[in-house]
Amino acid sequence: EVQLQASGGGLVQAGGSLRLSCVVSGLTFDDYAIGWFRQAPGKEREQVSCVSSGDRSTYYVDSVKGRFAISSDNARKRVYLQMNSLKPEDTAVYYCAASYDVWCVGPMGPDYWGQGTLVTVSS
Repeated sequence: EVQLQASGGGLVQAGGSLRLSCVVSGLTFDDYAIGWFRQAPGKEREQVSCVSSGDRSTYYVDSVKGRFAISSDNARKRVYLQMNSLKPEDTAVYYCAASYDVWCVGPMGPDYWGQGTLVTVSS
């Protein structure tokens, strides 16, 4: 059974930091791109960042560049999202997701989703 377990969300003041973790099991970790997505109230889900399958190259949406950093621990099958200089507009439910053998995400979206973790940034 494939599982992606996201954790690390919470309430933080603007300017603060959080680190999200995604623990992956049930699949060949290196074969999958692992991405972080978020969905704010009343908005569509958007991709925030990802590490690609294979060489683990990274992607960031423009709004988080320079503030967020994604990393992966292949031995422990974990992907982290370090979020610094958080802003109220970063408030959302954050999800991790796995996509097979792609740079970031395939045209049909991820193959597997984890449950979300809520990040709330107060002003």
